[in-house]
Amino acid sequence: MAGKTFTYAPAPESRAVVTLEPSYGLFVDGSFVDPVDGGVFATVNPADEQVLAQVSAAGARDVDRAVSAARAAYDGVWSRMPGAERGKYLFRIARILQERSRELAVLETLDNGKPIRESRDVDVPLAAAHFFYHAGWADKLEYAGLGPNPGPVGVVGQVIPWNFPLLMLAWKVAPALACGNTVVLKPAETTPLSALVFADICRQADLPAGVVNILTGAGETGRLVVEHPGIDKVAFTGSTEVGRQIARAVAGTGKRLTLELGGKGANIVFDDAPVDQAVEGIVNGIFFNQGHVCCAGSRLLVQESVADDVVDRLKRRLTTLRLGDPLDKNTDIGAINSAEQLARVRALADAGDEEGADRWSAPCALPDRGFWFPPTVFTGVSQAHRIAREEIFGPVLSVLTFRTPEEAVEKANNTPYGLSAGVWTEKGSRILSMAARLRAGVVWANTFNRFDPASPFGGYKESGYGREGGRHGLEAYLATEASA
Repeated sequence: MAGKTFTYAPAPESRAVVTLEPSYGLFVDGSFVDPVDGGVFATVNPADEQVLAQVSAAGARDVDRAVSAARAAYDGVWSRMPGAERGKYLFRIARILQERSRELAVLETLDNGKPIRESRDVDVPLAAAHFFYHAGWADKLEYAGLGPNPGPVGVVGQVIPWNFPLLMLAWKVAPALACGNTVVLKPAETTPLSALVFADICRQADLPAGVVNILTGAGETGRLVVEHPGIDKVAFTGSTEVGRQIARAVAGTGKRLTLELGGKGANIVFDDAPVDQAVEGIVNGIFFNQGHVCCAGSRLLVQESVADDVVDRLKRRLTTLRLGDPLDKNTDIGAINSAEQLARVRALADAGDEEGADRWSAPCALPDRGFWFPPTVFTGVSQAHRIAREEIFGPVLSVLTFRTPEEAVEKANNTPYGLSAGVWTEKGSRILSMAARLRAGVVWANTFNRFDPASPFGGYKESGYGREGGRHGLEAYLATEASA
C-alpha cells in the first residue's frame, strides 16, 4: 500500500431539489410583478456558462412602486407592530430558511459558482442564524444601550454584492426588520436567484405585504434605489469605488449611510506559530469562496526565519485542493463568478508578473467551459507591487516577509483598507499587543474568516464605516432621542 494514492469518487449534489422558473419578475408589495419600464437579463451558471433564468431589470417607475409599497407598509403595519410580534416573523423566516436549506444551497452554488460544501455549511446556516439572532433583539431594543426610546428609521434601501448573496441579504434585512424598518433590496445582477427565493419565503412566512421588496437589475437599478427621495437609509456592501459614488450621492440628503467596502487583509505568521495550523488558516483566509471575500487574508506576512518552511508547506497543501464542479461535495475551489471578474483577476495577476514577483499556481486542470482561475501564490512581493496594494478579489495570495513585530505592524497597516487582519503565534500577550496596533475592524487570532451574528463586522478607512451584526449593528437601523 506504500505510495499508493486514491482518487475521490464523484459526489455531486442533485439539482432536482431546485425548481427554476424560466423567468422571474420583481417582488413588490408582496407579489411578483412584471417590470413597468425595465427589461430582462439572463443569469448564468459561472461553472458552465449555461443560462439559468431570465430576470427582470427594474427601472425608475419600478423603484417608485417598491418604495411606495415599503412606505405604506412602514406607516400602516410594520413600524406600529410590537417588537415581540416582529420577532415572531423573523423566527418564522429563520426556520423556513433551515427547512429549505438544501434548495437554497444548491441554488446559491448554481448561480454563484461557489462549492456546495461552502453554501451548504456556511452561507445558509449563517443566514438563518442572523434571523434567529435579530429575532431575539426585536423586543429588547431599549436594552441595547444605544439611546432612549429607540425606534425605526423608516424605509431602507439596500444593495448587496455577489460573493455571499443570501448571507449578505440576511446581514442587511434581518436587523432592518427587527428594528421596525421596511426594505427595498437590490441583489447583484449576477446572483439574483436566492434573493428571489427569499421573496417566496417572505410570502410563506406571511410577512405583511410591502415590508420586503426585492428589485433585480444592474448598477443603474441600484443607483435609482440609493438616490430615491423616499429612502431614509442606505446600506451598501460592494466595491470601494461604488461606495465612493454612493457617499457622494447621499451627501447632504439627510439619509443615513453605512458602507462595507473592499479590503486587503494582512495574515501575520510569527516564527513561534504552529505551522501546520497556520497553513490551514492561510488556505481558509484567501482560498475560501475563491478569494471572493472582502476580508480575505490576501497579504501573507511571514516572519523571515520561517518563511521558506511556511511557503513550502503551503504549496504542498494547495496541491491537494480539488478544483472543479461546484456541486461536487468534494470540491474545494469553485468557479469565478463572472467573465468580468475573471478578467480583473487575470489582469492583476499579470501585473504581479510584470512587476517582478514570482508566480506559482497549483497544478490543477481547469474545466473547458466556465470561468476558472487556479489557486495562485506570489512570492518575492514588495509593498510597492500592485498585488500587495490592490484588492484582487480572487484566489491569489501575495507573500511578504518581516523580521520584527514592529515591521509586521508597519507593513500590515500600510494600506488604504482596514477591514481584517490575522495573527498566528503561541503567545497570548503578543496576540493582544498586535491586535491593539493593527488598524483593522476585525482581528482574528490563530484562525481566519470566522463569523458570528453576535460579533460586529466593519472596517476603517476605505473599507467603509458602520458596523453590521451584533449589538453595534442595530445602531444604523434605529433612531433614538439621542440621535434625533
